[in-house]
Amino acid sequence: MSKKITIEPVTRVEGHGKVTIQLDAAGRVSDSRLHIVEFRGFERFIQGRPYWEAPVLVQRLCGICPVSHHLAAAKALDVIVGAGTGNGLTAVGEKMRRLMHYGQFFQSHVLHFFHLSSPDFLFGFDGDPVTRNIIGVIQHNKELAVQGVMMRKYGQEVIKHTAGKKIHGTGAIPGGINKNLSIAERDELLNGSDPMNADKMVEWSMGALDFFKNYHKTNVQLVDGFASFPSNHLSMVREDGAFDIYHGVLRAVDANGKRILDDMDYQNYDRYIEEEVRNWSYMKFPYLKHLGKEKGWYRVGPLARLNVCSFMPTPLAQKELEEFRAYTHGKPNGMSLHYHWARLIEVLHMAELIRDLLKDPDLQNEDLVVKGEKQQRGVGVIEAPRGTLFHHYEINENDQISLANLIVSTTNNNQPMNTAVNLTAKSFMNGQNEITEGMMNAVEVAIRAYDPCLSCATHALGQMPLELTLVNQNNEIIDRRTK
Repeated sequence: MSKKITIEPVTRVEGHGKVTIQLDAAGRVSDSRLHIVEFRGFERFIQGRPYWEAPVLVQRLCGICPVSHHLAAAKALDVIVGAGTGNGLTAVGEKMRRLMHYGQFFQSHVLHFFHLSSPDFLFGFDGDPVTRNIIGVIQHNKELAVQGVMMRKYGQEVIKHTAGKKIHGTGAIPGGINKNLSIAERDELLNGSDPMNADKMVEWSMGALDFFKNYHKTNVQLVDGFASFPSNHLSMVREDGAFDIYHGVLRAVDANGKRILDDMDYQNYDRYIEEEVRNWSYMKFPYLKHLGKEKGWYRVGPLARLNVCSFMPTPLAQKELEEFRAYTHGKPNGMSLHYHWARLIEVLHMAELIRDLLKDPDLQNEDLVVKGEKQQRGVGVIEAPRGTLFHHYEINENDQISLANLIVSTTNNNQPMNTAVNLTAKSFMNGQNEITEGMMNAVEVAIRAYDPCLSCATHALGQMPLELTLVNQNNEIIDRRTK
C-alpha cells in the first residue's frame, strides 16, 4: 500500500521536480529518474512580439539569473540589427555588458554556495532539517553567513549600476547598452566603505575557497566518491582558449580530455546540438549530434568550464585552476561535488575581473549603440552561472519574432543530473523499503551540486517542491515523500 509523507519547508532546489526510484525483486535500485513536471511554453509566448522587446521579456523566465537571459537575448539581437557577434559593439557597450554579467555570476554563485549548499557541509547530509538551512548557518558560523550576504549584495549592486536595477533591468538593448557607468558609481563599487569594495570581495572569495578546500581535506572520500562519473563537458571559451563567460566559441571534451567539438561558431549551434524529447519529462535532453543520444550527452556549468578552458586570464584564479587540475592529474574532473570547488574558483575570478574592469576608463564613454544591415536570424550564446545558454531568434518582415528556441543551462545538464540521481539512489537506497530524511537529502545534494533552475528550464510558474517516489518491481508505490 502506498503512502504519502509531506515535509515542509520547501527544499533548497529552485524549481518543481520529482524523483522516482525503481526497485527490483531483491529490493535494489534498478533505475531512477528526475522528472520535470512543469510545462515549457515560453518560446511560444513571445512569438509575434517586436524583436526589441525580447531582452526584457525573456528575463522574466527567472528571478535568479535574469541577467543571463537578458544578455543572451541582446547578443542574438545584436546580430539581427547588424551589430555583429559579441565583439562588434563599442568598447563601452561590451565592457558594460561584461561588468553586468560578472556581477550576475558573482551574486548567483554566492547565493548558491552560502545559502543553499553550505548547510549540507556544515551540518551533514543527514543533519536535522530544522538547522540544516541558512538560519542554521547564521547561528553556527555567523562570520561565514555575513560574508555570503554581503558578497551577494555587492554583486547585486554591480547589476544595479549596469542594468538599471538589481532584478529585471534594461541595460542591454539590441546593438549595445542604454547607459554607461558614472564616476560616482565606479568609485562606490571600487573603493566603497568596508566591506563593500572590490578588494574585500577578492579577499572574501579566497576565504570561501579555503572553506571548501578544508572541508574537502577532512571529507575526501565523501566529496570525491559522491555521484562521481565520467562524461563529456561543453562550454564556451575565448578564441585563444581562455575561460570567458561573455563571448567566444563552443568547445567540448570527452572524459579523457580529447576535443570532440573544436571551437565552433555558436551561430551554427544547431549543426552540432540536438534535443531529445522523453515522455516522462518536460525538460529536453541535449546531445552532440555526431556522437548520438547514447554517447553525446554532456555536462555544462562550473565543472565543465574548468575542464574545457585552456587557462584563466586572471592570476589568482589561474593559480587555483592549476591546483584544481593537478588533483585529477590534468584529466577532466567528473566528481559532482567538485562543482562547488569549481564554482568558488569562478567566484574568485569574477571578483578579480570586476576589480580590474572598474578601473577601465572606457566604462565612462558615451558611444553606446551600434547598428548595421538588418538580418532575419540571430543566435546569442553566453555562459550563465549554471552553464551554457543558447538564445536563437528569427524575425519576419514586420520585425516580429517568428521563431524562438532556448536551450537553457539546466536543460543541458538534464542527463548528468539524472545520472547523478541514479548513482546516489543506488548508494543510499538499495534494499530499503522506507525513505528517510537522510536518503532524501542525499538525492537533493546530488541535484543541488548542479545548481539547477528547474522552472527556468521549463519556463513555468508555480510552487517548487521536490517529490521522491520509491517503486517496487511491480510498479507499486512503496513510499512517497514531498519537500
